[in-house]
Amino acid sequence: MNKIITISREFGSGGKEIGKRLADKLGYSYYDSEIITLLAKETGMTEEYIKNISEKGIYPYAFQFAKSFSMYGAMQNRQTEILVEQTKIIKKIAEKGNAIIVGRGANSILKEYDPMNIFVYADMENKIRRCKEKAKPDENLTEKELENKIKSIDKNRRAYNDIVSNAKWGEKENYNLCINTSNIEIKSIIQPLAEYIEKWFGGKKNGN
Repeated sequence: MNKIITISREFGSGGKEIGKRLADKLGYSYYDSEIITLLAKETGMTEEYIKNISEKGIYPYAFQFAKSFSMYGAMQNRQTEILVEQTKIIKKIAEKGNAIIVGRGANSILKEYDPMNIFVYADMENKIRRCKEKAKPDENLTEKELENKIKSIDKNRRAYNDIVSNAKWGEKENYNLCINTSNIEIKSIIQPLAEYIEKWFGGKKNGN
């Protein structure tokens, strides 16, 4: 069976960077926004539209944005279509070879593939710092605005997770490894993390 790593993460924790650096180090395929591109091809929806609704837990919250029950129903149907196609795509990825998949409930979708599931988190101060470092030149949010943005995105990720999984988002029992990236440089942990991952998969192969 292929080696699959899923990475769930708090916004601003550096989970995406960990995933990309690990994929380069281990020689695995890497999937994050690439899944959005594949979804757009399969559904005919635009990538921007998919980004706007695919991780926002639209079932509990959609009605406040809809002008009618019929519009609400259409939004539900669209998200259902995205979830179904996304599940197919993620399973196809797992069948193709060793891969790292960031977000999108992959840890639950690929449960039968026995992946290594990682959760990345950090304290708010460090998440705000990382957001500032990676912000676009024209993005001038205050620290309070960034904190609100982080909380909102994480709330949406938690709601999205509740749609695709019975496992609670962010609770350590649901992951094989939790990484606190507060006050550390991401690239400094990639080598030991890669070694740990290879030993983890090796231990499974040996039945340990």
